[in-house]
Amino acid sequence: MNRKSLVLPAVIGLLAPVLAACGGTDGAGKSDGSIVVGTTDQFAASKKAPAPFDPAYAYDAGSWNVLRQTLQTLMALPRGGGEPVPEAARQCGFTDTGNERYECTLREGLTFSGGDAVTAADVKYSIDRVRAINADSGVSGLLANIDTVETQGESKVIFHLKTADATFPFKLATPVAGIVHPADYSKSKLREGFDIDGSGPYKVSAQVKDDVVVKVVFTKNANYKGQLNPKNGKVELRSYLDADDMGVALEKGDIDLMTRTMSPTQIQKLSDDPGKNINLIETPGLEIRYLGFNTDAPGARTKAVRQAMAQLINRGELASKVYGTQAEPLYSLVPATITGHANSFFNKYGDPSVDKAKQMLEQANVTTPVKLTLNYTTDHYGEGTEKEFEQLKKQLNASGLFDVTIKGTKWTEFRPNELEGKYAVYGLGWFPDFPDADNFVAPFLDKGNFLASPYANSTIRNELIPESRRQADRLTASKSLEKIQSIVADDVPVLPLWQGKQYVAARDDIQGVEWALDSSSNLQLWELSRGVKG
Repeated sequence: MNRKSLVLPAVIGLLAPVLAACGGTDGAGKSDGSIVVGTTDQFAASKKAPAPFDPAYAYDAGSWNVLRQTLQTLMALPRGGGEPVPEAARQCGFTDTGNERYECTLREGLTFSGGDAVTAADVKYSIDRVRAINADSGVSGLLANIDTVETQGESKVIFHLKTADATFPFKLATPVAGIVHPADYSKSKLREGFDIDGSGPYKVSAQVKDDVVVKVVFTKNANYKGQLNPKNGKVELRSYLDADDMGVALEKGDIDLMTRTMSPTQIQKLSDDPGKNINLIETPGLEIRYLGFNTDAPGARTKAVRQAMAQLINRGELASKVYGTQAEPLYSLVPATITGHANSFFNKYGDPSVDKAKQMLEQANVTTPVKLTLNYTTDHYGEGTEKEFEQLKKQLNASGLFDVTIKGTKWTEFRPNELEGKYAVYGLGWFPDFPDADNFVAPFLDKGNFLASPYANSTIRNELIPESRRQADRLTASKSLEKIQSIVADDVPVLPLWQGKQYVAARDDIQGVEWALDSSSNLQLWELSRGVKG
C-alpha cells in the first residue's frame, strides 16, 4: 500500500496527563498478579444477537476490544498510529499498479492457541466465512470489495479486489478479518455464546451469568507469534452497570484501570481534584456521535424535516452543556483531525436559525410542529447520552417547529430495532474501524452499510467512494471525500453532532497507560504492566 500523505500525530506527542486522586487503598495488587480493567461495556447474548464475540457478527467497540486481544489479523495498527504493519503476516503489499491485487505471506511457525498450525487456507476460510454469513450487523461490508481469495501453498494469500482500494490494508487489521480455526467456527452459521479461539496474544475465558458476561479473563498465549510484545501475563476485564460503580472500584483498588465509558462528571472530578493514587490521561480520539434517519419512515422521509433539524441544532451548546471540554461540535461525518475533513454542515447551514428552518419547512409544505421520537440507547455510550437527548429535545421543541419526545432502550434491543428499521430517528456513536476518512463515510453510505439505511445516493456509491479509494495519496482523495460530505450535508441521511476526546484513569503503579487506547479507541491490553508507584 502506497499511502504517503495520511499523517496522524503520534499518540505520545499528544498525551495530556492530569494527576487526580480519589483516595482509596494504597495498593491495587491482585493475588494472582493480574491487571484488572473496568469497563461499562456490556456483553450479552440474545435471540436477536446470539454471537457477540463472533468476528462474522461483532461490530461494536466493546466486542472488538475483546477480539483484538485474542484473534490475530494479517495486519495491525502500529503502537503510535499510522499505516498498518504485518502481524500474522511476514509481509503484505499490493502487487499491481491499480491497487486491486493484495498479497500476504504468513509468518513461519504460526499456530492457534491450541497448537494447530495456522495456514493460508485458514485465512481464506475465515474471510470467506464472514462474507458468506453476511450478518445483519453490517460488519461484512468491510470485506465487500473482495472478489476472490486465492492461496498458494501453506503461507501465501492473495486477495483479488473488485475495484481499487488503497484502504484495504486497514481493513485487514480489523477483527472482521480475524483468523479462526475451521474446527471451531462453522462455515455457514455464527458461533453462539462467548467462546473465542484464535492465535492472538491472549487466550480468553468468559464468566457468564444469565447470558451476560461478568468478566473476561485474558491469559498470555505461549504459542503467539507476531509483532506485539505483551508486557503482562494476565488481564481481567470486568463489566460494570454504570460508571459510578466502576469509579468506586478504582478508588478501592478493586480494579487497576478504567476507560470506556467514564462519565463527564467523573472526568471533571478527576481533572479538578489532583492527588496521589490515580492518574487521569487524556488522549486524542476519533469518536463521533450523530443522529441517523430512516429515510423511508414517516416523519423522517421528508428531506426538509432533516434539513430543518440540521439548521436548528446548536452543536456547541449541546457539547458544552453535556460534556464540557470533553467534546467539540462536529460539522461533518469526518472528524476535524482526519485528512479529507470538510465543515460541510456549517458551510451549508451556518449558525442555528429558527427563521431559516421555518422557511425550509414552509417551502416543502410541511405542517408544524413536526412530531418525532428521538431514540437512544441507555447503556452503551455512558450516562451522558440521556442528558444529550434531553438537550436535543429542548433545542428542537424551543423552536416551535417540532414536537419531540425521546425514548431510551437497552443496547441489546436498541441495535436490532434500528437495523430492522423500527426507528425514524436514532442516536449512535462511531468508533472508527481505522483512521481514514473512508471509514467515516462508506460504513454509513455504501451498499450493505452499518446502519442498514435505505438512503442510497448513486453518485456517492458508484463514483465518489470508488474514486477516493483509488488514491493511495489520501490528500489527493480529499476532493472526492469533500464532495461526499457536501452531498450528505444537503440530503442529511445522518446528522453529525460532536467529536469526543477519550480518557483513561489508572492507579499509579500501572505502566503503559498512555498506550492503553489508540486514537480509534482500540484497547491495547498487551501494553499494560505493573510497576513501582510514582
